[in-house]
Amino acid sequence: MQPWPNLEVPNLDFAAPAPNVYDSASETNHTLAVDREVKIYVCGITPYDATHMGHAATYVAFDTLIRLWRAAGANVVYAQNVTDVDDPLIERAQQTGREWQDIALEQTELFKQDMIALRVIPPQHYIGAVESIPLVVQQVEQLRTTDYVYDLDGDLYYKIAKTDMLGAISHLSRHDMIDLFSQRGGDPHKEGKHDPLDPLLWRHERPNDPAWDTELGSGRPGWHIECAAIAVHYLGETIDVQGGGSDLKFPHHEMSAAHAQSATGVTPFARTFMHTGMVWLDGHKMSKSLGNLVFVSKLTASGVDPMAIRLAILAHSYCEEWEWTDAGLEEATKRLELWRTAFAKGGASNDYAKRVAVALANDLDTPSALKLVDEWATEMLADEPSDSANANNTQQMALTIDALLGIK
Repeated sequence: MQPWPNLEVPNLDFAAPAPNVYDSASETNHTLAVDREVKIYVCGITPYDATHMGHAATYVAFDTLIRLWRAAGANVVYAQNVTDVDDPLIERAQQTGREWQDIALEQTELFKQDMIALRVIPPQHYIGAVESIPLVVQQVEQLRTTDYVYDLDGDLYYKIAKTDMLGAISHLSRHDMIDLFSQRGGDPHKEGKHDPLDPLLWRHERPNDPAWDTELGSGRPGWHIECAAIAVHYLGETIDVQGGGSDLKFPHHEMSAAHAQSATGVTPFARTFMHTGMVWLDGHKMSKSLGNLVFVSKLTASGVDPMAIRLAILAHSYCEEWEWTDAGLEEATKRLELWRTAFAKGGASNDYAKRVAVALANDLDTPSALKLVDEWATEMLADEPSDSANANNTQQMALTIDALLGIK
């Protein structure tokens, strides 16, 4: 699957500090390596509906990380999946009378357009679940050789009791895990399972269900094995960052990490697990089931500047939960106008660019970074008309805001 077109990101004339970020597993901050090739995997969309603000916040957050990481000197290799065959997509097809393949293609293309509008750097490896099936089969066969797999009425399950990943990222009790597993695609109450939390690796063919003929029989992949197989194949046995929304801590990230570690025999699968907070609307978490969604494409179609949308997202810490409001978007629009007015004039001192980078290195503190640019813009507007030195300062800030914050 092809990602969206690459984005030209300017080089800075200084090295940014190494990102120091919060790791959900250890519950401490880690400084990420910058002196080598580094690898990040961010879980992608299930394309049965358009990109809502929760999606956008996640991909803008990790885009900001990648921008800073590169500016600090790292060679970043980025992979992302598209779960283009899964239960929610198939259910949407049945509800609408459309082919699931058509919905997946349509929504994936819309997602790409939204990422282009928000100036999100594309991954080098953008892999659909359907095209990953040979990789999934290979990883399941590896798990079989080490007795991690059992067959239940043709479905293949992973023996979760053989891993120590449960609770390692989410820090949940077993009771809470079973409750969440049921809500997030699991089947804890299925009779015959060795453990209620055993995840599905391969679902055998059912009537009116997509299926592929493989060495595992006719069927389709489970959810968690998809990401494990893609990440290991394209990035290697150990990656630097596994990323996604906080709702992926359990079961998805714990189980995909367990699959990868069990298949390769290498620990850890990821050195750092990063998670974004959920975005709310009208007092409830945005979700497709509730239908309380704000779509990027609808905002841009109505004339909202995509840079204002990106600024509205960056005004919040990536790891906090926050509420999307019209007032927040209006504030972001005014901020964008302030910055552009200041750039048109030019001026101000030249230390702000490095201060923005330092703020971002502190666990992607985008609210502080935005306030620094506000200060710089205010100072510029208070200055006398720009001379050549101030023009250079203005150019440096323009490059910094573009390179690190993604704002053009």
